[in-house]
Amino acid sequence: MLQGKTILLGVTGGIAAYKAAALASALVKQRANVEVVMTPHATQFIAPLTFEQLTGRRCMVDTFDRNFSHQVEHIALASRTDLVMIAPATANVCAKLAHGLADDMLTTTVLACTCPKLIAPAMNTQMFENPVTQDNLNALRRYGWQVISPASGRLACGAVGAGKLPEPEALLQQILRAAALPHDLAGKRVLVTAGPTQEALDPVRYLTNHSTGKMGFAIAKMAMLRGAEVVLISGPTAIQPPPFVEVVDAVSAQDMFEAAAARQEWADFIFKAAAVADYTPAQYFDDKVKKKDGDLSIPLKRTQDILQYLGEHRRPGQVLCGFSMETQNMLENSRAKLEKKKVDMICANNLKVAGAGFGTDTNVMTVITKDGAEELPLMSKEEAASRILDIAAGLAD
Repeated sequence: MLQGKTILLGVTGGIAAYKAAALASALVKQRANVEVVMTPHATQFIAPLTFEQLTGRRCMVDTFDRNFSHQVEHIALASRTDLVMIAPATANVCAKLAHGLADDMLTTTVLACTCPKLIAPAMNTQMFENPVTQDNLNALRRYGWQVISPASGRLACGAVGAGKLPEPEALLQQILRAAALPHDLAGKRVLVTAGPTQEALDPVRYLTNHSTGKMGFAIAKMAMLRGAEVVLISGPTAIQPPPFVEVVDAVSAQDMFEAAAARQEWADFIFKAAAVADYTPAQYFDDKVKKKDGDLSIPLKRTQDILQYLGEHRRPGQVLCGFSMETQNMLENSRAKLEKKKVDMICANNLKVAGAGFGTDTNVMTVITKDGAEELPLMSKEEAASRILDIAAGLAD
């Protein structure tokens, strides 16, 4: 997701510098151009050669290294950098950057950068909590830096508390959120429902469906990466929710209805991708229903139609998207649903089409609006989510 992006990874002199190697490797796997700049003290913890082998690029330490090109190297690097990440950042480097001091290759280069800048302080707990350090971090925030809160735990010095550098995967997610996609949805609020519901019959059994939540989770993730504030209402799933997204757990159709209705007014965009049960047992048994000879009939009653409720109670300017899973007459049924539910768009797919349906990492769908239909070919669910967001954003213009 970072193909073509240049990421400047600044590494300073702390024991957590070893984690920066894993982060550099992860960025390379995302196809980023990774430029590593180390402070002289950082080279006492990890060798520049390590980063050179991982990135395939020269690691920079000395501002006056004569092996660089005839260009003013720190200015040339700053001009081509799309994002700065300093991890780990010592208290000393935080103080320098907060006050514009530039006495080495890293601080000199970063002072010339106009791109988004992230910093991950890592140090002893008492150093981190010192009011001077906190003042310096607040100054960085005022100057537009995103300060990543350290993790808590046992530190290398033996202390226990805040000051650990977050794991490389967590730092990678911070970079992806900041730089992977244009933030064309910044300032927008997106509500997504995803996954199945479970309708309890007794303490042991429930009615459900095969939904995994992958499509809804993909929409939530891509909306977050495009800068939106996202709330994800999820039924029971086995997949990890995307980072930086507020997750609201729901079990039954009634749970999901109440959660969606409570947040409808808040949302600019609503994507109701959840596979909500249409029926629920008419009676819940407090004790397990025992097996008997012969057949068993379970009376069912209709659940609240969430999409129809949202369509009937939508506020002006809100974009509402529903989903349709069909096995026959997909277009006709989905167009009828568009009108009946008073929504702006329906994402329809046919369960019998290869690559579509529940549990797959791909989808084949047709996005239907009042103005027509767009057929999306076989693509990943994240790619499909991006196109769905494009269409929804166009309807909001």
